[in-house]
Amino acid sequence: MADLGARRVVTGLDAAGKSAVIIDGPVPRFNAMTAALVWRTAGTPADNSGNADPVAPYAVEMLHTPGSNFAICEFPPHSPELMHATDTIDYLVILSGRVTLVLEEGEADLGPGDLVVDRGVPHGWRNPHEEPCIAAVVNLPAHPVGQGRTI
Repeated sequence: MADLGARRVVTGLDAAGKSAVIIDGPVPRFNAMTAALVWRTAGTPADNSGNADPVAPYAVEMLHTPGSNFAICEFPPHSPELMHATDTIDYLVILSGRVTLVLEEGEADLGPGDLVVDRGVPHGWRNPHEEPCIAAVVNLPAHPVGQGRTI
């Protein structure tokens, strides 16, 4: 993943019970995967108690939990789409670069500032461009739709 210079600021309560910044630093990178978690919760509603950092290496299995995931994703240059679906609702904000959202019926070319709500349908991401596309993504569990072709 390209160095985003992304700063992760997480709030919580300090030892005196006052609101404070408990984490201030870069988004953790555990490996060369094209997604890096900013934060995750074990369930919904989220448990905001404590100050432990729940971030771990990103894995597809995280999409099959009752919680939420907030990640930064990179779509590498010249990458083909891999059609898939998940039992999630995904909110994406394209931060930089360009990418094509590929659906069974049609496509949408996306760029910086574009917002996507993916409602668990079969889709893929194709980046035919020279630069990576970087997106902020939030995944929340959802009931399955369609043919059940989930990863």
